[in-house]
Amino acid sequence: MSNNRTLYIDKEAISALSLVKAGLLNPVQTIMNKSQTLDIIKNRTINDQLFPFPFILAPKGKRNEKILTSTTKGEVLDLICEKEKVGELIVEETFEINPKERLRQIYGSDDMAHPGVASTNARLGKYSIAGEYTIDTTELESSKRKIKEAKKRIHAKHTTAIMMASNPLHRAHERLIRQTLEKTDLVVIFLLKPYNNSGVEYSLRHTLLKYFIDNYLPKNRVIIVPLVNSYIFAGYNEVIIDAIVAKNYGCDTLTIGQNHAGIGLYYDQNSNKSIIDRLTGIDIDIDIASEYVYCNECTTLVSTQTCPHGQHHHISYNSDSILELLKLGLLPPAVLMRKELSAMILSSFFPDRFKNLEKLYYDILPATGLLEEHSEKDFYIELMHLYQTTSLT
Repeated sequence: MSNNRTLYIDKEAISALSLVKAGLLNPVQTIMNKSQTLDIIKNRTINDQLFPFPFILAPKGKRNEKILTSTTKGEVLDLICEKEKVGELIVEETFEINPKERLRQIYGSDDMAHPGVASTNARLGKYSIAGEYTIDTTELESSKRKIKEAKKRIHAKHTTAIMMASNPLHRAHERLIRQTLEKTDLVVIFLLKPYNNSGVEYSLRHTLLKYFIDNYLPKNRVIIVPLVNSYIFAGYNEVIIDAIVAKNYGCDTLTIGQNHAGIGLYYDQNSNKSIIDRLTGIDIDIDIASEYVYCNECTTLVSTQTCPHGQHHHISYNSDSILELLKLGLLPPAVLMRKELSAMILSSFFPDRFKNLEKLYYDILPATGLLEEHSEKDFYIELMHLYQTTSLT
């Protein structure tokens, strides 16, 4: 039983601390003290490499504030999350911060109407603590080995990262992955793992993505790595943190969509620039992929850069809208989402939906005449086949 005093942190703090400890936010190597924090705010670089904001630990709560205002240098604190000890921290110093300024550093705003700002504000205290710490990095080290082994297996000279929520995986995601594969040897899909399961649960999203990779892509050229989508990836600095993490995982290119958060233009020194122009010292290429739509004139998936038809001919791939169809129990059209994936999601969202599945199956679907067991997933797939039948339409 430890006699140390306690600092209470949440899972988002654990994920950020783990990334640093595993070397995945390099050049950041530890929690920053006051001097380092002020230097980052002023220069936004560490060892001539861009880093957008200070890496600090400022947990909220009355118990934490009592500890942070009374601790002494060299004291060892237990790090506790959900009643379990997750590490220890040796205190170097504590110092007061301005929470609103911290929010502006991350999001470019302190407006509480912004959901990210409100969420981070709810967990951000007034005092930050610096010092060496221990924390488990087993999962991250496993992911690093997975990428190394995948590169070695196919002798990959070029490795490209894609950060993807895949909530849910739709046809435009598939096209992005295929297009990226044409330009590189190995694609690492960093599947963003949220702290809530809004939409499709992470485990199911992983299953869907793996199904697509295993069945429709070349073997051994695409791998999935989980990436906890914590607050440090939020806001207008998202691309910078994505690039840093991808580089430290061993990727030499990061592919992002042209509508990715944070790549918009800004005006500086009489010229238009984007966030890409600010990736100082991060040795990674950024590939901005086109936006894909379905054009009912071209009757296929097209890039908005190459399609001559107007927006009134285009169907966009909006994950929220596709997800809304699924939540209502509707099969999205196959031009939006692969039917096998839709079937897997609907059978998960609505288990045991049909009172007499076998009767329904044999009444409205073609059958061999043999009595067979059918799952709800099978039913949805066959139903989609009927939707796609056009002889009477």
